[in-house]
Amino acid sequence: MKILLLEDNKKLNETITKRLTMKGYSVLSIIDGAQAYEKITDGFSCFILDINVPNVDGIKILKKIREYYQTLPVIIISASVELDVIKQAYDFGCNDFLKKPFFIDELEIKIERFCNIQNDKIYFDENCYFDFKSSIIQMNDKEVRLTKKEKLLINLFLTKKNQVISYESIENYVWEGNFASLESIRSLIRRVRKIIDKDYIQTVVDTGYIFKTT
Repeated sequence: MKILLLEDNKKLNETITKRLTMKGYSVLSIIDGAQAYEKITDGFSCFILDINVPNVDGIKILKKIREYYQTLPVIIISASVELDVIKQAYDFGCNDFLKKPFFIDELEIKIERFCNIQNDKIYFDENCYFDFKSSIIQMNDKEVRLTKKEKLLINLFLTKKNQVISYESIENYVWEGNFASLESIRSLIRRVRKIIDKDYIQTVVDTGYIFKTT
């Protein structure tokens, strides 16, 4: 899982990055708000943002994230105790607010909670599940190992079940900020549909797709 960490305290930044990397996460650590602002659409699964950082503050970055992604987890880490700042963070859609100083273990727990990875297996049917850690889909008695892009696409669908996902969102998340043609996206969808068998992935004309579950 790919995480963007924005923290201008270099020592704290390094400590968080080291711990999360040890947990198996891919972490882009940034100390400058303007740089983080430019990286928003580079395919992250979670954002950890300090507020008082150089050039562009964390609240502005949070607002921009929510223009692209309504549900991706955003955790604010800040020394601020001003109620207006905390309220503003929640109003603009942060999932949680961690006041400094905090235990890194607490941050890890929140990441696991908001990214739905307490269990690596995500079920989308009684007998079918996706194992994010091993990149395997189990469909009844059939087990299929996914490519990286197939894995990212399935993860995106399962974190946004029954929600319309645009072509742009798929491009940003699965291709991790790189360009993808519409035909490339459709080709990937066709491959995943063959793996899943059932008609979970439905086309929303001229918009994108929806992963339908009961």
